[in-house]
Amino acid sequence: MSVLEQAAQTQLNNIEQKTGKSLDELTALAAASGLSKHGQLRDYFKTELGLGYGDANALAHFTRQAGEKQAPAEKSLAHVVDELYAGKKAHLRPIHDALWEGVEKLGDFEVLPRQKYLSLRRQKQFMMIGPPTNTRVEVGLNVKDLPGDDRLIGQAKGSMCNYVVRLTDPSEVDADLLGWIAAAYASAG
Repeated sequence: MSVLEQAAQTQLNNIEQKTGKSLDELTALAAASGLSKHGQLRDYFKTELGLGYGDANALAHFTRQAGEKQAPAEKSLAHVVDELYAGKKAHLRPIHDALWEGVEKLGDFEVLPRQKYLSLRRQKQFMMIGPPTNTRVEVGLNVKDLPGDDRLIGQAKGSMCNYVVRLTDPSEVDADLLGWIAAAYASAG
């Protein structure tokens, strides 16, 4: 364990002593709060547990990491998708559903839910789907040598995906997009 890891663990041990709660109990408290943003959790711990800024910040970081590790195992895919398209993003759900209808026809793949998107994998990730804003759904594709254009936007080398397609309407899930997705699927197998 590095010096930084030891210091972080010591701080977490001290937080357990100050609050009289285990890290599991503190993680459950964070989950029960319904808060997901770091700053919100930090302020919650300052108010609810009487922690100082530094301890509340460290605890927010720890509980968010713990929650991200547990989330995929605890939630069904349907539940994760419902959360992705909740509230102000609900009107984007038909775009996701149209995409999903086409993607399901490709064959076998694994879905790894993330906090803000779904990662689709075969031997490697071939696609990401998610609503990064309240106005659009983005499809990230990992495939090489497609003719990028205004719609199929090439990404910088080292990005999570080679291309991104931004969708604002279900009608944009067309033969071109499904062809690009099929190419990404084929290249990941």
